[in-house]
Amino acid sequence: MQKHYVGSEIGQLRSVLLHRPNLSLQRLTPSNCQDLLFDDVLSVEKAGEEHDIFANTLREQGVEVLLLTDLLSETLDNTQARDWLLSTQISDYRLGPAFASDVRAWLADLPHRELARRLTGGVTYGEIPGHIKNMVTDTHSATDFIMKPLPNHLFTRDTSCWIYNGVSINPMAKTARQRETNNLRAIYRWHPLFSAGDFVKYYGDENINYDHATLEGGDVLVIGRGAVLIGMSERTTPQGVEFLATSLFQHNQANQVIALELPKHRSCMHLDTVMTHIDIDTFSVYPEVVRQNAQCWVLTPDGRGGLKRQQAPNLLHALEQALHIDQVKLITTGGDAFEAEREQWNDANNVLTLRPGVVVGYERNTWTNEKYDKAGITVLPIPGNELGRGRGGARCMSCPLERDGI
Repeated sequence: MQKHYVGSEIGQLRSVLLHRPNLSLQRLTPSNCQDLLFDDVLSVEKAGEEHDIFANTLREQGVEVLLLTDLLSETLDNTQARDWLLSTQISDYRLGPAFASDVRAWLADLPHRELARRLTGGVTYGEIPGHIKNMVTDTHSATDFIMKPLPNHLFTRDTSCWIYNGVSINPMAKTARQRETNNLRAIYRWHPLFSAGDFVKYYGDENINYDHATLEGGDVLVIGRGAVLIGMSERTTPQGVEFLATSLFQHNQANQVIALELPKHRSCMHLDTVMTHIDIDTFSVYPEVVRQNAQCWVLTPDGRGGLKRQQAPNLLHALEQALHIDQVKLITTGGDAFEAEREQWNDANNVLTLRPGVVVGYERNTWTNEKYDKAGITVLPIPGNELGRGRGGARCMSCPLERDGI
C-alpha cells in the first residue's frame, strides 16, 4: 500500500500525479480558449513532447510518476465508480433525463481508457451514435459540446492537494474546472492505490454546492513543521481557507495556517505563480506581488473547534516563526522590470522543488534561472514554449502524492 504523506514543499519528492493532455488540447480553439481559461491555443503535439520531457526529468531523479488518464482508466474498472462518474458528469439536469440516459449508456460501453479520455477531453454532439435523437440533439450542431473538455486538468496541483497525512479535493472557482474535481473524487474513493488508504479527506469530497468557499491547490504551500501557507487569490477565498484550516486542526494535521492576501488578477492567479519554496530557508518570489505590506494572518485552533486569527506584522516574520529559522532568503524574479514581468508571466517563480536546492523550471526563464544558479539552487530545465501558454509552470503541473517532511 502506497504511503500518502506530503510533509513539505522541499523534502525529497517520491511520487507525483501528472496529466498528459491530448484530446482536451485538440479541442482548444481561438473561439473557445478564453472560456476554457487559456490565453491561446497550443500545439498539441509539441505540448505533449514537452510534457514527456517533464515526466522523464522527474523519473530520472527517482520520482514515481503516475498519470491521470491511467488512474482514471483503472478507477473505471470499478462498476460503482463508473456509474457514479457518469451520473455525476452527465446528469439528468444537464441533458434532460431521456438524453442523459442514452448518452450514459453509450459511454458506459466504451473501453475504459477511451471513456477516461472522454471524461477529460469532452464529447461533442457529432460523436454520439445517430440513433440517439431528441429535442436536445435537434437544437445543437455537431461541434457543440455535450460535455466540455477539461484542458486545465494539465494543472494537477489545483484540483486536489495533499497536506501532511490527508488530501483536500478542491471545489474549483471557475465553471470550466469544476468537473475536474469529480474525476479526482472517483480516483481517491475507488482506485486500488487509494481506496484502502489511511489518509484524511479534509475538504471537498461531498457533492454539494460549495458556493463561495472555493479553494485551489496552487494557493496552498505545505511549508512544513506543521505549518501551511495559503494565498487568498482570485480562485481561493477566505471562506475556503477557513473550512480547510478548521479541518486540518480537527484532524491534528497542522498547528497553524498562514493566510496571505493576494491581488485578484490573472497574472497572479495562484500563490505559486508568484512564490514557491525552494530550500529550507529560501523562497522564490515575484516582488511586485509578494510585498512587505501584503495583509497576512496566522490562524490557529481556538481550543473549541473554531479558529483564532491574529494579524502578522508581515509574511516574512510569519514564515520565520513557523519554520523556526532566523532569516528567510528571497530570490526575486530576474532581469530588469520588463524582463521580470515577462518571466513571471512565463512562470519563472513557479518551480517544482525535488529536494532542497534542486528545482525543475522552464528553460526560457534565463534571467531568473541565472539568479537561482548564483544562489546555489540547481535548476533542471524543461522546455515550456507550448506548455507555458496555459499559464502554469512545473509546480502547477504536478500534484505531489508522497514527499518527505523537513
